[in-house]
Amino acid sequence: MKFLIIRFSSIGDIVLTTPVIRCLKKQVVTAEVHYLTKASFQPVLAANPYIDKFHLLGDNWGGLMEQLQKEDFDYVIDLHRNIRSLKVKKALGKKSFSFNKLNIEKWLYTNFKWNRLPEVHIVDRNLHTLSAFGVHNDGAGLDYFIPPADELKPNDIPTSHQAGYIGLVIGAALATKKLPFHKLKELCTIIEHPLILLGGPEDAAAGAQLSAIDPIRIYNACGKFNLNESAGLVRQARLVVTHDTGLMHIAAAFKRPIVSIWGNTVPEFGMYPYYGGNYLQNYAQVRKGEVAFSRPYEVVEVRPLSCRPCSKIGYKKCPRGHFKCMELISPEKLAEDIYKRLKG
Repeated sequence: MKFLIIRFSSIGDIVLTTPVIRCLKKQVVTAEVHYLTKASFQPVLAANPYIDKFHLLGDNWGGLMEQLQKEDFDYVIDLHRNIRSLKVKKALGKKSFSFNKLNIEKWLYTNFKWNRLPEVHIVDRNLHTLSAFGVHNDGAGLDYFIPPADELKPNDIPTSHQAGYIGLVIGAALATKKLPFHKLKELCTIIEHPLILLGGPEDAAAGAQLSAIDPIRIYNACGKFNLNESAGLVRQARLVVTHDTGLMHIAAAFKRPIVSIWGNTVPEFGMYPYYGGNYLQNYAQVRKGEVAFSRPYEVVEVRPLSCRPCSKIGYKKCPRGHFKCMELISPEKLAEDIYKRLKG
């Protein structure tokens, strides 16, 4: 059976589809798995061994549709469910399965603060699209595979950080999902442990200012590494401190301890760090009888706050101008949470 999985963007959302890819490939013996995404996001899945073929969305829509029609798929698994994926399904005319985006429930939560969302992670909602094929959640969590060409070399990490470091993700897709610069600056000043700042080229300038606080202790990796190389830095970190970003999900895929910082979005949307049932069960067993954490990640957020969540995605600036969801987060308390996790 030939399957086409659709997810156009973004980094984190694509990582969250990896259990679907793996479970489909491993549990349906005859499955040939194809994946449709934007060309710019192919590196996220480039080394995934469970994908048989990629189809990339670029400028030539007509050419892409012709290519997809020639494949003669048996089924389409739509994990994006937007107008573009609807056009793909219409052009192919094949039986399709789509996940529930819960847009009405999210609208009620963001506009009226009525939380009618089920306590179900988006990974499990994604996997439900395969229930007709007898596919079940294998409990293995998320996948992230780094291509051999992008593996880090020993000298990519400063000598001062080779004994261990905290990965601090300073960026986010939208401003209301990340700590203001002055909060990050205070946090970098307080933490005495070696830090590697993670982010894209757009975060390089802010990273340079933060690393100037202590150029030996703080290494600015923003914009110096591609996505897969940054994933390697995440994999080697003792702990990852991150906003609600793609790197948070990559950290969960590598089973790294996480301190997650939430602004205008909330974990109830179903996109908190996902480790898989197998890891969580082992995590609990190892710590049985100890005074330790019940889960491998920490959620840092301001509650209660009447204006939160204000959006299921985010904004370029706080709609109300006060940005309390981030401004009320204490860097001192955040540093305490970080050190507790390191010790635990």
